[in-house]
Amino acid sequence: MSVAREKAGPDVILEVASRLFSEKGYANVSIRDICREAGTTPPMIYYYFKNKRGLFQAVTKKNVSMKEFIVQLERSSQGPDVSSRVRSFVRTYLTSFPEKAFSVGLYLKDSAELDKESASKVAKSFEQILSILVEIVEEGIRRGEFRRSDPKMAADLLLGLLNHFVFQRIHFERGYNIDKAAEYVSDFFIRAMK
Repeated sequence: MSVAREKAGPDVILEVASRLFSEKGYANVSIRDICREAGTTPPMIYYYFKNKRGLFQAVTKKNVSMKEFIVQLERSSQGPDVSSRVRSFVRTYLTSFPEKAFSVGLYLKDSAELDKESASKVAKSFEQILSILVEIVEEGIRRGEFRRSDPKMAADLLLGLLNHFVFQRIHFERGYNIDKAAEYVSDFFIRAMK
């Protein structure tokens, strides 16, 4: 065991662990696997992260940038009218979605079940995203640009359409033209709400 081997810092360890957890899932990656690929030793991982669970939490914290994504959605969905707000929201959602946040390997625990703590954090983030859309729909109804409807249901349906495109791209590697998809989804939603 060389001294140089023990000097892999936390960033290298996080990068390797993130890749391995994403590729193989949490339960299928050992500390030794991470050490071998990062060029370090178990004591270094324990020093920086306490244990495998601590390392996993650090990886998900680093990869899941939902907070930044939500800020982008809030900023982009400001506009002079409801239609432009919808279009900006949709374009930002499709072009800026934090894809690394949804690597299945980052959410699997020792068994094949989702890590409840991480899943809960993601669910809270989606509630925040939904609330941005609900506010846009409510404004559209108030201004008479949208027909009377259940704002939360309408926002949830739009989010479902967007997630369909995002998850098709992430999990099934289906390519599509983001500009055309954003235009199509926006037009579809706006026409449905007239």
